[in-house]
Amino acid sequence: MSTATPDQPDVDEPTFRQTLRRLPVRVWIISLGILVNQVGNFLPVFIVLYLTERGYSAGAAGLVLGISGLGKVLGNAVGGYLADKIGRRWTIVLSAVTTAGLTTVVPFLEALPLIVTVVGLIGVTSQIYRPAAAAVLVDAVSTNQQRLAAFGVFRFAMNVGAALGGVIGGVLASTSYVELFLVNAAACLLFGVVVALLLRDAPKTVDGEEHGGEKAEQAVGYRQAFADRTLVRFLLMTVFCEFVYIQSTVGLPLHVNEVGLTERDFGLLIGLNGLLVLALELPITGAISRYRPEYVLAIGNLITGVGLALTGFTTGMVMLAATVLLWTFGEMLTSSVAMAYLGSLAPPHMVGRYQGLHGVAYTIGTGAGPLIGGALYAFGPWALWLLVGVAGVLAAQLSLPRRRSAPAEGKPAP
Repeated sequence: MSTATPDQPDVDEPTFRQTLRRLPVRVWIISLGILVNQVGNFLPVFIVLYLTERGYSAGAAGLVLGISGLGKVLGNAVGGYLADKIGRRWTIVLSAVTTAGLTTVVPFLEALPLIVTVVGLIGVTSQIYRPAAAAVLVDAVSTNQQRLAAFGVFRFAMNVGAALGGVIGGVLASTSYVELFLVNAAACLLFGVVVALLLRDAPKTVDGEEHGGEKAEQAVGYRQAFADRTLVRFLLMTVFCEFVYIQSTVGLPLHVNEVGLTERDFGLLIGLNGLLVLALELPITGAISRYRPEYVLAIGNLITGVGLALTGFTTGMVMLAATVLLWTFGEMLTSSVAMAYLGSLAPPHMVGRYQGLHGVAYTIGTGAGPLIGGALYAFGPWALWLLVGVAGVLAAQLSLPRRRSAPAEGKPAP
């Protein structure tokens, strides 16, 4: 990772709050769009309940989830390519419109192979917009503090949307799943309309077609991105930290059940996490905006790993709530900082691809987490919590700047 020292604060440098107020309108447009999209993002949350209510087995529901997860990996990779190739705006519109159309037909499908196919395609199309949306923010700002502020606003919009969506989705699911999926489709379509009408792409800097066709395209492809060792370390860090964090929805509920607590208790713990993030993440992001991001990421990943690993040593609600406070603080340290830091790594002509690879790594971590976490917990809870602690340490280590070897005698340092 970058080893450049951070700039010293300037007396004339704006505060984080001032930076928030001066963010370009593009940041607010894309954040508004993501808020709308998240409010109606019901399918990933309720698809298992929908399938089991219709009489499908847990195995069938798991198959649908697995295919959807694979689709999400592919969708991020495709979205990163399209964001650089055809632009951020039309990539988002394509994703929103196709997802809306596919989601509309889900409640009218009967055969399981058709459901698997359509939900798998939704996994692809629903993720295509993500690299483009992140690239919009990177395009719109230029300094580290602006990037942090932009991604902080973006994350806040996502969290508010997810919180509202959970409540609205629960109400709709209790009355009609057809209405649930139709409202989901309408939210996707509205997201696309907001972006199509209000957003304009930033002027292009470098594009493969502008520099001699196929060879130029190869020069800005995913192969070039993987040649960036700093990016590769960041992607590995992402896989580990997302594996750790997803245990809040896998290992934590299993542990809550084992120690004799109820689903209501688990809901209260997750609600505590959500409230803390909504109330404190943006102020915390502002407070750490002047610190070197690699060290913030390392500390945050370590705290998250330790906090979740301690879950296995607690029994009562008070102590479990204390662990939630700990790993939620780690989450708030890392989330916006990681997204902003990635934006600082990407060359202007490969922002979409860098964001797409980040989405792939994120999806791998969150997809592997339930599979590995559930299997390890069945083998022995201690094994899961040990692995969580180790993965947190590895994520922290991968966050740190790479050490440069000392120059050979007689040779100048680079």
